[in-house]
Amino acid sequence: MTPHELTIAYAMDWVIGDPKGYPHPVRIIGRAISFLEQRWLCENDTPFKQRFKGGMLMLLIVGGTALSIWAIVRMAGWVHPILSIGVTVFFAYTTLATRSLHDEVKGVIETLKNRDLIQARKEVGCLVSRDTDQLDEQEICRALIETTAENTSDGIVAPLFYLAIGGPCLSMAYKALNTLDSMVGYKNERYQHFGWASAKMDDLANLIPARLTAFLFVLSAFLLKKDWRDSWKTILRDARKNVSPNSGYPEAAVAGALNIQLGGENFYFGKVVKKTFIGDSERPITPDSVKESLRLMMVVSLIAAAMGVVVVHFK
Repeated sequence: MTPHELTIAYAMDWVIGDPKGYPHPVRIIGRAISFLEQRWLCENDTPFKQRFKGGMLMLLIVGGTALSIWAIVRMAGWVHPILSIGVTVFFAYTTLATRSLHDEVKGVIETLKNRDLIQARKEVGCLVSRDTDQLDEQEICRALIETTAENTSDGIVAPLFYLAIGGPCLSMAYKALNTLDSMVGYKNERYQHFGWASAKMDDLANLIPARLTAFLFVLSAFLLKKDWRDSWKTILRDARKNVSPNSGYPEAAVAGALNIQLGGENFYFGKVVKKTFIGDSERPITPDSVKESLRLMMVVSLIAAAMGVVVVHFK
């Protein structure tokens, strides 16, 4: 992948976002996962057999995605070099989510502004995996900030990281793994064994991007004149408190930068899950806090893209 291709892909994400209705590669991956899950997952299987099948699902989806993208780009190059560039840019663009993350989170804020709490609960339910039907305004805002922090890593920095070191093949393989984790990586009765391999590999794939995202949030807090010192302090103190080995890093960075407290009580499938608090509750969480987190996200996105272009240039 060339610096120009990465730059164009990033610009396309900003301009076009994620239009509804067109055959997005991630949606196709999701359908493939659902198809295989329905045929392979049997709850009567032993835990070992479920893990084996889940591991095979992970290898088939991730490996098949990488091989398919490589083959498509290669065949496009046989037709014409310009077609190869177009295909490369398209697949790179589809791995990025800056515009869609910004628009979806901002849409919920606009709904809250219109005092439609019921609709805001439904909209935030499309962005997070927790139960949202009983959330008040502050809890909706907390959910939005947490998903902004996590998805800055999963949907922006990580894809750019893998685009920079391995082009669209590696970045799409990462997206396939991320999709697997979001569909079968839950630690519940149905998926605790079948989704084990996908969840563990997703944790490994996000190990570097999550920490890089946290650092970029600190840098962005400095540039936007937020509390970058508290952002750094909160990372060092609270990032490892989260059950997830990765999501605590960007969450801690944002919590410190905005002087707010994330974590606490969430409901998943009707069951309460108490997450460790991250950050200090020096300020209440409001819609304005969400808007500030979006500004931090946008600056992180720009810096990460610039770093990606530099890495590709000097590869």
